[in-house]
Amino acid sequence: MVMTITLNPSLDYVAETVGKATGSVIRTQHETIYPGGKGINVSLVLKQFGIPSKALGFCAGFTGKELCRLLSEAGCDEDMIELADGFTRINVKVSGARETELNGSGPHISQEAFSALIQKLSALQAGDFVVLAGSVPASLPSDAYEQLLSVAASRKAEVIVDVSGALLMRALTFSPWLVKPNHHELGELFGVTIQTREEAAHYAKKLQENGARNVLVSMAEQGAVLLTENGETCFADAPQGTLVNSVGAGDSMVAGFLAGWLFTKSFADALQLGICTGSATAFSPWLAKKESVLSLLCESGKTDFMNKF
Repeated sequence: MVMTITLNPSLDYVAETVGKATGSVIRTQHETIYPGGKGINVSLVLKQFGIPSKALGFCAGFTGKELCRLLSEAGCDEDMIELADGFTRINVKVSGARETELNGSGPHISQEAFSALIQKLSALQAGDFVVLAGSVPASLPSDAYEQLLSVAASRKAEVIVDVSGALLMRALTFSPWLVKPNHHELGELFGVTIQTREEAAHYAKKLQENGARNVLVSMAEQGAVLLTENGETCFADAPQGTLVNSVGAGDSMVAGFLAGWLFTKSFADALQLGICTGSATAFSPWLAKKESVLSLLCESGKTDFMNKF
């Protein structure tokens, strides 16, 4: 079983415009509404590979109902906890000559609702995977992730953590199976600017020394670096393409990496599928489709494991 947890999901309203005028009426050329949230993105991309997952989190109001409808329409199994008050946030993304984002704050989450989420983790069994991704809403306790990690550890589930800053450092106490900072986030943890893959590997090792079992560092056009619990350091080049959308690329890399591991039990193959999946999203208007991932995988020349999925 794979569970993904998104504490503050959203509806992402994406509007395409011409020009960059502000302080005036701007007419859009095209609008789209997507289900949003880091864990939700992971579930949606896993679905592309035929891997079932259960998307957990909170929803509220008419926007929450639409979020769940869109997930169901996409074939994603959701088990959202419906809140009595407020509404699921709407994130507005305006693309044009320059990109602008306006992210909502989200509804208040009561302790009772959070306890209900924790209770859902009791279904986990040894060997299951849990993906914890994104920030903690202000209405939840600051140790919300630690509480979730503690339950997952007690069920002997494997945990993937995609958060940044202090949240990430505190999560290392629970020896997560995988953490995935980008090189900017990794550098911020240690007060440095990371410019090369060798530097990324050096600081990724420090995360291992603090408890992470496997560390995957995304580096945009420089590719990615993976340090494994087997003592290996692996590098992957980024596929060539035109950047269309940066939203969800990191989440897609996580999904591709997990899919690659589940299919092959090879860290090298998981890394290759992960970077192709993240890049396929970056080259697409929204999340990657399986066909675009396979196309990039073929271009990489590393296709010997494609028959496994």
